[in-house]
Amino acid sequence: MILITIGTQDKQFLRILKIVENAIKKGIVKEDVIAQIGYTKFKSDYIKTYEFLTGAELDSYIEEASLIITHGGIGSLTSALNKKKKIFAMPRLSIYKEHINDHQEQIVDKFNKLGYIKRIDDYDDFVREYKNLSKFKPKYPKFNNEKILKIIEDYIS
Repeated sequence: MILITIGTQDKQFLRILKIVENAIKKGIVKEDVIAQIGYTKFKSDYIKTYEFLTGAELDSYIEEASLIITHGGIGSLTSALNKKKKIFAMPRLSIYKEHINDHQEQIVDKFNKLGYIKRIDDYDDFVREYKNLSKFKPKYPKFNNEKILKIIEDYIS
């Protein structure tokens, strides 16, 4: 099972949902896909969606998932990394009115460079990384909250 979690922002974030749905339609993704979509308006015959999940429900789905696909929210990323999951992340971007600024881009870039996740920007990125998923051996940080916060602060500054 693949879990998509795009956070609880009050702004739409359709890009990643449409990319995954398209990959399912084309037969590239054959696993069941579940998505926590928050306020995003999205209906699909291919992806089982929930607006909001409780913390316990989300943790359970993270545990079960073979892949987490998420936005660049630090909580979503660290929750999945703490459970030693493979992660694809697409930052919400202000140009698409998905967020008020582009801080997620900096977070996703940094985590990608550190080898924790794979950054996804479009359909081709997703398909390439998904087809090579078995070769992706992420590094898993030992979270020292002060160190992580310093990395984030340095990148945002």
